[in-house]
Amino acid sequence: MRRHLKSLVALIGILLVIESEPGLACALSEVACLREAYSRPFAQWPAPQVDAGVAWQELGPLPERAPSPEHNPYTQQKADLGRQLFFDPRLSRSGQIACASCHEPDLAFADGRRVSFGHDRAAGRRNAPSLVASGLAEHLFWDGRAASLEMQALMPVVDPKEMAFSVTQLVARLRDSTDYPAQFAKAFPGQALGAEQVAAALATYQRDLLRVAQRTPFERFLRGQAKALSDQQLQGLHLFRTKARCMNCHFGPALQDNRFHNAGLTFYGRRREDLGRYEVTGLAQDVGRFRTPSLRLVSHTGPWFHNGLASSLDQVLLFYNAGMPRPVPKGAQLQDPLFPVTSAQFEVLGLDRVELKALKAFLEAL
Repeated sequence: MRRHLKSLVALIGILLVIESEPGLACALSEVACLREAYSRPFAQWPAPQVDAGVAWQELGPLPERAPSPEHNPYTQQKADLGRQLFFDPRLSRSGQIACASCHEPDLAFADGRRVSFGHDRAAGRRNAPSLVASGLAEHLFWDGRAASLEMQALMPVVDPKEMAFSVTQLVARLRDSTDYPAQFAKAFPGQALGAEQVAAALATYQRDLLRVAQRTPFERFLRGQAKALSDQQLQGLHLFRTKARCMNCHFGPALQDNRFHNAGLTFYGRRREDLGRYEVTGLAQDVGRFRTPSLRLVSHTGPWFHNGLASSLDQVLLFYNAGMPRPVPKGAQLQDPLFPVTSAQFEVLGLDRVELKALKAFLEAL
């Protein structure tokens, strides 16, 4: 009798899935319903709740590595050289700071600090983002000032608060070393050791970092291991796609939209002010906008937000559940064309405690 009752419950759940269009008409407690729905091909998954005009892409597994541009095709020799450069403090003026100082493998290639520090322990003003999915990003840095990994690679080297060096001095140091000339000759046959080759090697290594996220529970789930997600994580996946509205900005294999949004954390006119994308474009609508980060390995990349404001995923979810801050102009600010406006994608969600726990559990599976 008990066996028949379980079968009947499962059948009801399946019928609810079949009858629902385009959403999913089963409660979070009906795990059998969710498992049936998400056992289907990606194209048949319950439709996400996204705003009109959002060009979202379905979730999917990561490629083996990020695609390389024609001018810098992937080779293992370049990736190996890039890895050595990435961990080498000789790329900094002091000889004490490497790329890995702010992007540590054990922290999903972030650094675990609210803001990073660099030359002479000078504190930066932004949180170090994870580099794991950087090869799938169309814009690099929080403000998107670099359009490729090759362009991005040497910017920290010359930043006075980061590695405080110069490209000319770096190239000279590498040419004078006992190890690098032969390695560059092997990775770039027929080419002189120069800034372009340094950037190309570093970019090639970063495109190889996707492998770090290819053993997560969610990635295994995407590759057909139905039990890789727990019941709670599966419920979180469905919330992620529906009531929590996450897929307005986090979708596709990289779980990001390659766009910029104002999350209400500009601190406009205050000590911690950061105008974000506006500093690159000079456009008033870009004040306070920052690049959407990938959520791959997100539970390992805290503190979160561009300024490291949130110290836990619980805090992050509370921010989003409340619809993010919405500063209101007062007095002279009423006429200020640069007063930041929180992006419309952020709405009060009304998630209860059980739903927040399920959503957090899903984020931990990424």
